[in-house]
Amino acid sequence: MVRLIRLTSPSVPVLFLTARTALDDVVKGFELGAGDYLRKPFQILELVVRIKALLKRRFQGAAEDTNLSIGDCTLDFASQRLEIGGVTIELSHTDAVIVDELFRHPNEVVEAKTLMYRIWQNDDYNNLNRLHGFIYKLRKYLSKSTSLELLNVRGVGYKLATSKPV
Repeated sequence: MVRLIRLTSPSVPVLFLTARTALDDVVKGFELGAGDYLRKPFQILELVVRIKALLKRRFQGAAEDTNLSIGDCTLDFASQRLEIGGVTIELSHTDAVIVDELFRHPNEVVEAKTLMYRIWQNDDYNNLNRLHGFIYKLRKYLSKSTSLELLNVRGVGYKLATSKPV
């Protein structure tokens, strides 16, 4: 599975949680592309600390990639802040993920299922209403922009249009 993950998404943090404790297994896990390896049994606090460390390393390595600007808007993904015309808005992690995906694909339709996979790792129909709630909130934020508009593409997804109609 890790080989497939590394082929499709090389920057995704991977943490092995396993009962395999032999040194050869640990070495093989890291050679396959694990960012960390945690042997069972483990304490939940240790798991949390290791996950935080993996995410911190990932975002430190991608610092240049976390700031995206379009028109009068700038997203700082690492700090989860959206600046619109000089006004800073604190985003939730989910908000930041959605804005990041839309900013990376301006004037393109981003499918709702793509967003749901990125947020919740599945496209369960029950998550669609949750997604609509986040989009509603982001549309309110982006309404303050002079250059961006978040549009629905009915039955498919959303589009970040880079020039508002006059």
